[in-house]
Amino acid sequence: MINIYRTTNETNTTLRALENIEPGCWINVVAPTEQEIILLAKKTGVPLEFFKAPLDDEETSRIDIIDNNILVIVDIPFTEMEDNSLTYDTYPLGIIHTEKEIITVCLKNSKILTDFAKGDIRSFYTFKRSRFILQILNRISTYYLLYLRQIDKKSVMVEKKLHKSMKNKELIQLLSLEKSLVYFSTSLKSNEITLEKMLKMQIMQKYPEDNDVLEDVIIENKQAIEMSGIYSDILAGTMDAFASVIANNLNIVMKVLASVTIVMSIPNMISGIFGMNVGGNPLLESPYGLLSVVLFIVLLCVGSTLYLKKKDMF
Repeated sequence: MINIYRTTNETNTTLRALENIEPGCWINVVAPTEQEIILLAKKTGVPLEFFKAPLDDEETSRIDIIDNNILVIVDIPFTEMEDNSLTYDTYPLGIIHTEKEIITVCLKNSKILTDFAKGDIRSFYTFKRSRFILQILNRISTYYLLYLRQIDKKSVMVEKKLHKSMKNKELIQLLSLEKSLVYFSTSLKSNEITLEKMLKMQIMQKYPEDNDVLEDVIIENKQAIEMSGIYSDILAGTMDAFASVIANNLNIVMKVLASVTIVMSIPNMISGIFGMNVGGNPLLESPYGLLSVVLFIVLLCVGSTLYLKKKDMF
């Protein structure tokens, strides 16, 4: 899918959809076909590999320069529904800076770029290409921080459920959140290296405020790295704690079952002895023989139960 947008001028920030490529436009490419990539490469003069690189979901964050075309690849956060549960992941986003256009390439439609397409971002101009790139990066950092707070709140909710019932479902949810934090942390650290490289590039600081915007993006990215590390450590500690609790609960159950087995074995042994079909049984001819045996078994069971309870077996 290919969408082309352009803002008219600095006094009119309305974003217009275009049919054809014009100077100063923004070309948003989402999951393109091979034919669309070839067509765009011919019309814009951008190398074909610049379009293909961001479409590899394993591509790492980096900067490439060929002639006057600059490719910036950064990892951006995504949310997905899986088994009726919200999961978090990252995918590469390619931003291509040419002499006339800005091109964004991604495997999936992102909320980050949708905010720009809907006109939710103030002071946004497609023809200010370097500023537009910095605004995208700033929006990426904002969404990382937003999703990290969501992960933290979701982990707290799952922990509360685990206090009431130790189910595999909640543990799997915590494991999924921990995996998301690992993805976020890895992507943020990779983005940090790319942002530091951009800080040294003059072309990315064309306007007076660009350097301040880029420094703000780097600060927010570092904040997101610290948050993901803290949340990951907390979640790992929580997982270990609940694993210990579950193991302890299992030990308690096994201890109770062992105690019950001991108590229940007493009647079996005594009834087995007095039920033997041999002579010499002193209570065999007594009219109170059966009652005496039953009372003896009851007293022995009660005594054993009290002893085990005193030893904290129940």
